[in-house]
Amino acid sequence: MPKLTKMVVDRAEPRDRQYTLWCSELKGLGVFVLSSGTKTYFVDYRNANNVRRRMKLGRHGQITAELARTLAIQALAEVAKGNDPLEERNSVRKAISVKELCELYIAEMEAGRILGKGGRPKKESTKVTDVGRIDRHIIPLLGHKPVTHVTKADVTAMMKDIMAGKTAHVEKTTKLRGKSIVRGGVGVASRTVGLLGGIFTYARDELGIIEVNPAHGVKKPKDAIRSKRLNEDDYRALGSILRKARLDPHYSRTAEMIWLLAVTGCRRSEIINVRKNEFDSAGSCFRFEDTKEGQSVRAAGLPVLEYLDALPMDDKSPYIFPGRDPETPFGSFPRHWKKIFAGTEMEDLTAHVLRHSFASMANDLGFTEITIAALLGHASGSITSRYVHTLDIALVMAADTISGYINALIEGEELSHTHYALDRGSRKAALVRFLSPSKDGQLPVAPPERKLAA
Repeated sequence: MPKLTKMVVDRAEPRDRQYTLWCSELKGLGVFVLSSGTKTYFVDYRNANNVRRRMKLGRHGQITAELARTLAIQALAEVAKGNDPLEERNSVRKAISVKELCELYIAEMEAGRILGKGGRPKKESTKVTDVGRIDRHIIPLLGHKPVTHVTKADVTAMMKDIMAGKTAHVEKTTKLRGKSIVRGGVGVASRTVGLLGGIFTYARDELGIIEVNPAHGVKKPKDAIRSKRLNEDDYRALGSILRKARLDPHYSRTAEMIWLLAVTGCRRSEIINVRKNEFDSAGSCFRFEDTKEGQSVRAAGLPVLEYLDALPMDDKSPYIFPGRDPETPFGSFPRHWKKIFAGTEMEDLTAHVLRHSFASMANDLGFTEITIAALLGHASGSITSRYVHTLDIALVMAADTISGYINALIEGEELSHTHYALDRGSRKAALVRFLSPSKDGQLPVAPPERKLAA
């Protein structure tokens, strides 16, 4: 690596010091270093008009020091001929279209250099969704325009076209007789504008093509609030449908997974992809390694523990619900879901409705927002921390109560819920049981006539 000498350049905030390392072997080659440790190679020169230029060569790790030295020599050779390599690069970049910009963005995203939620590289599922929105909406509507010519009005027009269904169509997929129905709508339009804003931010901050992001400030429509939830009669109807589905060996596994979604509040992908090593029976929880919020510890109620402890496992598969290939998760779930609910009063039921209903039932039973957030694995719930190894016992008891109540409804019980935390009779019975002396390791059921001092 070329020998470097250090020179401090103070032109940032005090908490974010920057400095430059200059190469003593090759005049003009340097490494720009941020306090975060990110290093970027550049070449410093003066053009034919004696204007000082600093051209980025690449980040350390993406290119080597020797390659940076070679690129710097080539750039300085162009300067010696009277050319300005940075101006030529900018001219080429500024001429690219939105389609070409999107292709550059996708390449960076696939390489893991576009960060998503939590400062982590985007997940594979997010990449697929982003590429779909780019190919189906952004490129058809804006792909032909030069990046530097896109205005806020263009982005707004694109959004309205998507809302109106201008890009809606049916396309074939790689699967046999497979097809994908592309729809527009308010939600798709709003999320596509958000993605386009990220692409233009990449063009501004990484490529230096534009000075202003034209997607910033575009007034996006709000998504419709999903207010649908299951009431107690709905849960009993769900139980009737699932009991019927369990009688068919073809759909029994999917019926059990739907039940698990209902009594845990988990996301569909979390249950489909759950691995054996992510279920902690002794700790009464799931320890998901990779969810929408990253790593997540999720309390599991007693009905869930008893079901999973008794579930026969395929020793050849790492998944609790394996597919035909033991090395892959169960893949027929979406198709079976449609078959199970087709023609029933719950034909429009979704996994998100089950998740929302779990949260709503928890609220009905008197649990607080922070408890519900932790049970659902929201980022605001501190229980999602990767450093949590033992769950708060109150959270486990909350999971027992909610999953037990929902399971009873699914089984057809006629219940009348109260605010559990304020139900003095339940509290007294639990406390009597807790304080009763054990016999042969078994805790006796509290006698109903025993009273506790108020």
